[in-house]
Amino acid sequence: MVHVYNCHPFCSQQILQVEQEPRLVCCGGGVLFVVATGGCKVEAYNLEVEGCPLICRFATMGTVRSIQNSTIGDYLVTIEEKNSATYLRAYTNWRYQAEEKARVGVRLLGHLLRGASQRGGVQMEIIEIPMSERPVAVACCPVTGDLLVGCHKTLVLFALRRPNQQNLNQSQQNLQSLGTNTQQSSSQSQGQTSSSNQNISFLDFERSVILHLPGMKPKQVALCGGYVAVQAELEVLVLKLDASTEPKSQDESSDPHKSDYLEDQADFLLLPKHGELLGDRAKDCDIPVSIEKTGLEDRAQYTLSYVLFRRFTPDYFQGCSVDETQLHSLQLHPLFTSNQSVTADEPACIFCFFSLPTAGYLYSLKGGVELISAYQYPEKVLEAVLTDHLLHVITKSALQCFTVRCAAVAARIEDPYIDSTMRACPPSSLEVCALRMQLFIGLRSVCVFGRHVVLLSAADAETPEETERNNQRRSQSRKWTVSSPKETSTAGHGWNLYVVDTVSPITLYQEMVEYSQRYAETNPQAQSLRHLFSEAHLLLRASLLQPSEQQQNSEGVPAVSLQTDTDRQPERQTAAQTDRQELEKALRENCAQLGDCFSRSSQKDCHLALPYYRMSGLSVTEVMVRNRPLPSSPHSYGAGFLFYLKHYLLEETEQILSQEAADEVIDIFSQSEPSQLVSVCASPSMTNVSPARTLQILRHLEDSAGVSVPLTITMATMLLRLDDLPQYAQLMERHTEMLLVYGFIEEPRLLLHGGGGGQHTRVQTTALSQQLAKSQPGLLVAGMVALHENNKVQLEQADHIFKELGCENCLQVDFWEGMLMASSQEAVIQELLFRVSSVYIDRLTQTNSDTHTNPPHRRPTRRSLKSADDLINSCTHYGALYPWLTVLSPAHTTSSQHQEALHKLQSLLCGPSLSVGSVIPLLERLSDETLWGFSLHLLCTTRRGQYDCSIEKLLDRCPQAIIAYANHQLQDKYMALWWQKLLPELCNRTRAAADNSILLAALKETLVVVAMETSPSEFLELIPDDGTASYFLPHLLTCSQRHLLA
Repeated sequence: MVHVYNCHPFCSQQILQVEQEPRLVCCGGGVLFVVATGGCKVEAYNLEVEGCPLICRFATMGTVRSIQNSTIGDYLVTIEEKNSATYLRAYTNWRYQAEEKARVGVRLLGHLLRGASQRGGVQMEIIEIPMSERPVAVACCPVTGDLLVGCHKTLVLFALRRPNQQNLNQSQQNLQSLGTNTQQSSSQSQGQTSSSNQNISFLDFERSVILHLPGMKPKQVALCGGYVAVQAELEVLVLKLDASTEPKSQDESSDPHKSDYLEDQADFLLLPKHGELLGDRAKDCDIPVSIEKTGLEDRAQYTLSYVLFRRFTPDYFQGCSVDETQLHSLQLHPLFTSNQSVTADEPACIFCFFSLPTAGYLYSLKGGVELISAYQYPEKVLEAVLTDHLLHVITKSALQCFTVRCAAVAARIEDPYIDSTMRACPPSSLEVCALRMQLFIGLRSVCVFGRHVVLLSAADAETPEETERNNQRRSQSRKWTVSSPKETSTAGHGWNLYVVDTVSPITLYQEMVEYSQRYAETNPQAQSLRHLFSEAHLLLRASLLQPSEQQQNSEGVPAVSLQTDTDRQPERQTAAQTDRQELEKALRENCAQLGDCFSRSSQKDCHLALPYYRMSGLSVTEVMVRNRPLPSSPHSYGAGFLFYLKHYLLEETEQILSQEAADEVIDIFSQSEPSQLVSVCASPSMTNVSPARTLQILRHLEDSAGVSVPLTITMATMLLRLDDLPQYAQLMERHTEMLLVYGFIEEPRLLLHGGGGGQHTRVQTTALSQQLAKSQPGLLVAGMVALHENNKVQLEQADHIFKELGCENCLQVDFWEGMLMASSQEAVIQELLFRVSSVYIDRLTQTNSDTHTNPPHRRPTRRSLKSADDLINSCTHYGALYPWLTVLSPAHTTSSQHQEALHKLQSLLCGPSLSVGSVIPLLERLSDETLWGFSLHLLCTTRRGQYDCSIEKLLDRCPQAIIAYANHQLQDKYMALWWQKLLPELCNRTRAAADNSILLAALKETLVVVAMETSPSEFLELIPDDGTASYFLPHLLTCSQRHLLA
């Protein structure tokens, strides 16, 4: 379907005054080339200057049948006829004919001229390009400047070369040395001239590749960025030619059987079956292609891949005869963007366009082959030209423009994430539209450069294409009759050459906006209104995607023009910046218009209101004003607007609504989606909402929908803002602490704003979390632990919340202890164990010394939520205290806070999870002069398995604890330490201090254990030989009796 909008894309029209009737025209590089009817003279006109003044005119060597211009290299290529022979020629340095210099050089391909060319290239050169077959069509690559020539059954690719002046002198040095003395002096002067012109380059071509297509007769060809397109009467084939260093594949050779079959069927008129093959499937077409590499300097190997094949069947029902149903207007169109990820010389995307008299087809080639648009023409089209913004087509009596989808494809290639909640763009599958047509008489051809559309009209005259088609028709009807082609009559009834300027994209956009008012007044939700705004969006986006003027400067422009451009560069940059700012402003306005369309749209695409409103830069208040209900439905809001508003309120944003706007948001959701009121009230943007008014609405919701925990907490928050603490406490007591925690999980923003993002996301406290820190700290800690375990808040964010609340040394530590009880993540557990250990050591240090302070952890002002016994009973990371620790650190010897910190740290060291190596550096701050400090160091030594050292230290500091230590620690595989280490140590120490009752009691207890665990012979070996054997005999007797009983 093609939409039709009465928007005029043309702003001015002028008739170009030429002396003779034009036969052919082409554009390029800001220049219009006109070939007169005689075909032997070319005139060049400047399209970028008012009035299109004549630049130069020059004669050709034959009658021009086809002409193309290449902006890269600034050369012309022609197919000419003379004396019944066809020639292919390239014209370079043609701009120097403007200086009325008659010097013209003619040379063969690959043979550079001496003389004037070598002195500075200040003459026009005609390059003869010999061909083994008659050339039918030519095309120039807009990216590289290479030349593609289509012949009867082959395509010949010529690579553009730029040998510099210095290389030319070196290559001809031998020839200069063989000349006379006069020639030598002449060459010296030439060398002096060339030394000042080494930057000047000369154009030449190298025959690079020949593609053999025995099953296809080219009528038109196109070349762009390695893509080769060839068009027959009813077939289009697009190939991709890649250069690589790998050996050439053998799969591309032609099939001789297919060729023979096609030649055998040459006497029959075959109607091929309609078909379309895209991508890899295109290789299944019945057109074999083979590569013949001919370049001498080019060492790369070329590989060929099929991209697109399209075949049509003659249609009898479209107002055209079978003979008229032929393809035309083949074009490969590159699109460069200002921020493309590929190199600056490679287009972001490439499009292929071709047309039948009744329909046109636009394909995207890069990033996957896809049919973008199909154009249905209202009448027979003679020719079409594709541009970045519009498709221009001509009929016999009108010029008409269609919109294109190039910008939609390029936008997605440039930004793969454009179809998201942040950015959007109309789809490339959007139906195209036709704009207002401009009437003419007898149009024959069209060409476009920039905003200039050049039209050639000739009333009651037959076009060259019609002449050729009639000749083919006559030859088909009389196959065996040889007839000479009829020349076109030069005596026409009138002709004109028009230059029609299109309006600027911003002007056309403004006209589209004005045109949209008729839809907005009658039906704001009409599909046509949305489609029109989408067209305007793509029009603006196409302009913004275009690269800067510096990137668009073509190569090969004369030095004078370059100097003029350099002088005007600052002025052009300022103008370009101003134009871009105007386009960006218009795009934001258009995004707001599209947001309005989708905000009242159906559920299918209402989500698009969100990205378009974001791209518009409108504040939420401005969006609300634009979406107030219509008088016909005062209580209804569009699904898209509600979707936008919910996402805005759900996201953490620094934009805080005024009280009026916040109250309006409450009214909107109370009417449209009451179930969302809790989430809306919890949004940080709703800080200024009226608490009394909102509380009334929430109570009405509770009466209608029933009691829920998040709703109760939200109502309590509003009462808190009203300073009604008794009512607040009454509401909070409705539910148990566990249910309240579940309510926080369901709506985390009741406790904090900004959670759930990355660890660097900024978080803030709420009024409720501040109140809970004062009145219900246990609920606050439980809620934060639950939020962390449900991935609603990060550990660092929770720490920041407690610091904002001023509870970094009390509730924060309680939170860490609660996390140790709940978390199952090993990395988090180890981090928390280190943190709490550091805090416990810091508390022990502070209570032990009044002079030592540590600012990050001030002395707590209240007791912890969990005691050491609570943690031991409920957390596996806290182990039961070893019995011998009660001897080293008896209860009630220090303050309660000190005792609590000591027991928690000892419990961690007795537990299975804490890494002792990470704590030892921290314990260096604690002296072992006190028994409780010594107990911590002894725990670390024991955990590291250094029992010998531990026994010695314990006997030195607190021998009364040695038996309790040994009974607990020296078990199983360490049992032998009783008689290997402890017994010898006690014997030695008792011998030195015989009156030490503690050591004697320890020795007796040790001997009892040794007698129970060893045999009599082993026990005898343990008795010292210092004359004290009588002391050990009772224990030896006990050991023997136990052994006999066993």
